[in-house]
Amino acid sequence: MRVKVCGMTQIEQVDQLQGLGVSFAGFIFYPRSPRYVLRYLTTNDLKKENNINKVGVFVNSGAEEVLQMVDECRLHMVQLHGDETPRYCEKIADYVSVVKAFRLSDNDSIEWMVKPYLDVCDMFLFDTMGVGYGGTGKKFDWNVLKDQNIGKPYFLSGGIEPGDEAALNEFASHPEAKGLFAIDINSKFETSPGVKDLQKVKKFIEGLK
Repeated sequence: MRVKVCGMTQIEQVDQLQGLGVSFAGFIFYPRSPRYVLRYLTTNDLKKENNINKVGVFVNSGAEEVLQMVDECRLHMVQLHGDETPRYCEKIADYVSVVKAFRLSDNDSIEWMVKPYLDVCDMFLFDTMGVGYGGTGKKFDWNVLKDQNIGKPYFLSGGIEPGDEAALNEFASHPEAKGLFAIDINSKFETSPGVKDLQKVKKFIEGLK
C-alpha cells in the first residue's frame, strides 16, 4: 500500500522517506498552515530534492502561482485542497498531475461531488470536513467510500494514526473499496508541526500490506 507523508518541512527527513517505503512527500504551500513549507525551506532546496515524488499542496492559490511553484520546486504532482473549480483544475492539469481534495461530512453524496472533476483531475483525496482548510486530525467513516462509483484512484486522509494499520488493511481488502491508491498521513506522526517521528512512520508502513 502506498503512503504519502504530508507537511514535510525538513530536507533531512525527506531524504529518509524513500528508505522507509514512503512513495510521496507532501509540501504545504498554504501560508496559514503551521507547516507552510516556504517558512522552513527555499524553492531551491525543494528543487534539488530528487529522492521522492514531490506533491505540492495548495489552497485557493492563483493558477500562475501554482505553476510557478511547480517549475521552481520541480513538483511531480499538485494537490488542490480548497474550493478550486473544475475549470481551474483543468488549467493546472494541462501542466502537471492534479489531485483534487474533498472534505467529507456525514451523508455527502460523493459521486455527485466528484462528477464535475472526473475529466479534469488525475486523482482525488478524501479528508475530514472541518473549520477552515487545514487538516482536522480527525477521521471520517471510511465506509462511506464503499460501493461508490468514484471513477478515479484516491488518497485516503484524515486523522490516520499509529495503530490504524489493521483497520486500513481490512478496508483495502474489500472489493467495494476499489480505487484506493495511497494512504495520506501527517499530524499523528509528528513530534511538533512539520517534524515527523520517522520511527512511527516506519512501524506504520511495516504494518500495512
